[in-house]
Amino acid sequence: MSAYLRLGLNIDHVATIRNARGGIHPDPVRAAMVAAKAGVDGITAHLREDRRHISDADIDRLAAEIDLPLNLEMAATEEMLAIALRHRPHACCIVPEKREELTTEGGLDVAAQHRHLAPYVQKLSDAGCRVSLFIDPEKVQLHVAKALGAAVVELHTGRFCHATGATREGELQRLREAAAFARELGLECHAGHGLDYDTVQPVAAIGEIVELNIGHFLIGEAIFIGLETAIRRMRALMDDARGDAVVSV
Repeated sequence: MSAYLRLGLNIDHVATIRNARGGIHPDPVRAAMVAAKAGVDGITAHLREDRRHISDADIDRLAAEIDLPLNLEMAATEEMLAIALRHRPHACCIVPEKREELTTEGGLDVAAQHRHLAPYVQKLSDAGCRVSLFIDPEKVQLHVAKALGAAVVELHTGRFCHATGATREGELQRLREAAAFARELGLECHAGHGLDYDTVQPVAAIGEIVELNIGHFLIGEAIFIGLETAIRRMRALMDDARGDAVVSV
């Protein structure tokens, strides 16, 4: 286990606010620069088919102007593959995507889609991108992710974040078991979706998880306290939880 837990900031919803009016403000690339100053370890951006938030120009600028690892979230389509191969970001996280969804609603079913996903994982890996698959915390999905040759899995934490009481504890246990199994398989384990100040610490305390990707909450909190302050508070909560992190054996 690494004592340090990386934090990636998803800047999609800076672009969402910009796109509500058109124009250039607020600038997601500027948000990435502020985040770098605040101590984030990487920037995540999801280029969707309908370009509802992040644009092609945003990706061009992030690749050229940001001195942090860029994690490109993308659907497994030929259009997105071509864009990823042109930019060759540090990481490409393949996620499920439906036009009608407001946000990613669950993990990618790699077990059902392995034939479709295999060439994407292979081509991205051959181009030098670290390929991550965004999945639910299930052993079958982890098995197939390993078989496909992905270097990383990102566990979907949405069900944990939205649950309450005993159900939440059950979802947390699923995350713990999945993270431990990922380690057994030799997969680097990340996690994200729906995390906030109230839910981050139990996930951060899972020792096998080495990176959290958080976006919507931090961009929303920035409206009230500023982006740098919001990030630093999240970083402090993660570090505090990491001090108590335990690796399953």
